[in-house]
Amino acid sequence: MLAYDVLRQPDLVTVQTESDWVELSFSEGQDSWQNRDIILKAAIDASSVKFYLRSPKTPVMRVCIRWNQRVSFSDNTRILNDHWERGYGDLEWRGLVPERVLPWYFMISDGKTTHGYGVRTGCNALCFWQADDTGVTLWLDVRNGGAGVHLSDRELYAAEAAFRLGVEGETPYQAARAFCRMLCTEPVLPSQPVFGGNNWYYAYGSSSHQEILDDSERIASYAPSGPNRPFMVIDDGWQLCHSRLCNGGPWSMGNYRFPDMQRLAEEMKETGVRPGIWMRPLMTAEKVPADWVMTNMHRSESTENQFLDPSHEGVLNKITVDISRIVSWGYELIKHDFSTYDIFGKWGFEMGSSLTKPGWCFYDRSKTTAEIILNLYRTIREAAGSALVLGCNTIGHLAAGLFELQRTGDDTSGREWERTRKYGINTLAFRMPQHGAFFAADADCVGLTRNIPWDLNRQWMELLAYSGTPLFISISPDAVGSEQEKALKEAFAAAAVERTPAEPLDWFNNTCPSKWALNGEIRSFNWYGGKGVCFF
Repeated sequence: MLAYDVLRQPDLVTVQTESDWVELSFSEGQDSWQNRDIILKAAIDASSVKFYLRSPKTPVMRVCIRWNQRVSFSDNTRILNDHWERGYGDLEWRGLVPERVLPWYFMISDGKTTHGYGVRTGCNALCFWQADDTGVTLWLDVRNGGAGVHLSDRELYAAEAAFRLGVEGETPYQAARAFCRMLCTEPVLPSQPVFGGNNWYYAYGSSSHQEILDDSERIASYAPSGPNRPFMVIDDGWQLCHSRLCNGGPWSMGNYRFPDMQRLAEEMKETGVRPGIWMRPLMTAEKVPADWVMTNMHRSESTENQFLDPSHEGVLNKITVDISRIVSWGYELIKHDFSTYDIFGKWGFEMGSSLTKPGWCFYDRSKTTAEIILNLYRTIREAAGSALVLGCNTIGHLAAGLFELQRTGDDTSGREWERTRKYGINTLAFRMPQHGAFFAADADCVGLTRNIPWDLNRQWMELLAYSGTPLFISISPDAVGSEQEKALKEAFAAAAVERTPAEPLDWFNNTCPSKWALNGEIRSFNWYGGKGVCFF
């Protein structure tokens, strides 16, 4: 299998403006591509290509960078995709699909040698690749919302494209892990393994001060003794405005079932857990200045909800105050959610190459969407102080190096096993190369309820516990007997210590891997309970 040669000047650069497509011409003496006032510089070194964009007058939307090269694909050649944000059960090694959108990076393998192509984390453009048998294309989406960015006189460092040539004999998994470590050179990781409880997948928003304390006592009783204490994360449902129409702020107090959030955190600590909490930073029912509100009203929620514009300094100041207040109450893990959807108006599986609807823009037109999101993430990180930050429905490629933990897949379930099987196991396997390289990768919870067959949940819990990744369990009290209690204690004991990251052994040909290497031992799991894919 031949590799694409991207460590050279591209063969074609085309730019989309708000009115047309402009093909740039290469200026050999300046290593740059130019037409009208638009200039793209490609600075090449031994392992990467850095892209710098200038366009003082013309609002630029996207840059299309093409390297032409015929590549021989064998029958065994497969390409692994990443996703814009969370995985939705659709991460897989797949044959050549020229129109397939490959966000951030992709791996290409014939089973013997595996090469990696991507952009380094923390870039200032939203990037995706496309691959075919005549070449490879990198797209830099530098829009401001759904419109062109106004760069004026500044030069935008858009992205750094990187390439890793595979080594014969390494597995595709080993190659993917090595490439992810190359893409993020300074990850921020928890100081010790993270495990514990989260009440969402049995309570689904219906909880109270006392019920959280009861949850905390159960979690503490199942955890091993020692300094690494489990977390108990209060999910959606504690905030003042919690209803079918709104699950946003204000974040200044709890509702009538959570009368004193600071006292609750103190009492949780007394049970032996570390308090964690969920919040949605960009939605509120509060009255805020008109220019704080997003202008992309292309969603179905009630207009009573305000979606805050993260490009506005006032909004960022408000988020700083909100998160600082929650940390001051005593919460040691902040799980923030929905910001990608609240910005783009789409879930990751809906984004494709368009990402969002056209025509809208942020309050600040001078920055790309990626820059605005990075600034939002930095604001959250700084406001959280010493608390851990867990991003959910956030963009992992931009969160890497800022957040200790990242929810890498869409929701599992405490109501239907099929959702956990499709999303949870696929996410754990195919985002596993990012674990420890970008952040601690959280494939989501075990929903331990009477609605999910115990034999299937037991296997999911065991895989997570020995995978080396974070383990969160939503434990419905009526679903725990002596067998479950014994298994919970074993799972928490396994999750509380550092472990070699698990390797999916059959992921090259199976989107729901059943064969895994766990700490040197090969384990097989049955995800179907004798019924196959089951919706009843």
